[in-house]
Amino acid sequence: MTENSAAEWDDTILPFQLDRADMRGRVARLDTCLGEILAQHGYPPEIEALVAEAVLLTALIGQTIKLRWKLSLQIRGDGPARLIATDYFAPEREGAPARIRGWASFDETRLEAGAEPFSQIGKGYFAVLIDQGEGTTPYSGLTPIAGRSLADCAAAYFARSEQLPTRFALSLGRSAMPGRGETWRAGGIMLQHIPKASPQAKGIEPSGPGGLYAAEDALDAEAAESWNRTGHLLASVEEFELIGPTISPTALLYRLFHEEAPRVFDAQRVQFGCSCSREKVVQSLSIYSDRDIGHMTTEEGVVTADCQFCGAHYRFDPGELGFEAAERAAARADG
Repeated sequence: MTENSAAEWDDTILPFQLDRADMRGRVARLDTCLGEILAQHGYPPEIEALVAEAVLLTALIGQTIKLRWKLSLQIRGDGPARLIATDYFAPEREGAPARIRGWASFDETRLEAGAEPFSQIGKGYFAVLIDQGEGTTPYSGLTPIAGRSLADCAAAYFARSEQLPTRFALSLGRSAMPGRGETWRAGGIMLQHIPKASPQAKGIEPSGPGGLYAAEDALDAEAAESWNRTGHLLASVEEFELIGPTISPTALLYRLFHEEAPRVFDAQRVQFGCSCSREKVVQSLSIYSDRDIGHMTTEEGVVTADCQFCGAHYRFDPGELGFEAAERAAARADG
């Protein structure tokens, strides 16, 4: 990728480190993959914006997980926007693209047209889930919906669950590109302080609400100064710089943090991708009896299932579904 072709950075996540400030972070640019995710559904603008922000956060946070792991965000609320769910599938091998997907469930009758999107979530929680693969116990951590954006919720999650001071700068929306028409674009920076020791190890008493550690508990005086300084630098970023495409992530990092000795690593490409399959649907229905499967059978004599993420439509013969069907198949194989 070259500085002179900033559009080549679309659908990438660039990890970086600020050596003089003990900070690490990621710069993400999403274009085609975000458009493909949103194109699966005809969301109202308020829901579309929430899904776009959640997908961007998922890309920024997900790039840290190991190969073949999966990171998910779930945002649940009691407002019109009931659920926003996203998944980041880490690459199967080094150099391969990561995959990302997202969808939302909402009550259109309660949705306020033209309202600030975040206000449509209401009270609820922001959850991060990490699946390391078969034979492992998935990790989950959550924090209440708070602040003024999903980015605020993500920062609160890291503060409360990881004791990691974290900041986000995000920009997203529809933009018109020459020769392409109007498309969705999103860009953002995630910045985290690298702790030298946990607050517990340093014998620091928690200062957060409810006896929890706050992110600032991990900072000594020198680290706090660096954190405040880089925060001011990050706050100077313009929305058009985050989205691009006229400035590359490397040029942006130099513009913002050149005095902090920025160091970049290999960029991770990301694309829209879904993990659904006929086999997974059959497995998910294996807990049901023949009677349950009968209730799911349509007048046409088939069982149907749709993937919420990609819209794939599956049709099954009822006789091949449920645990009793699996038992019959096993008996035939043995006999």
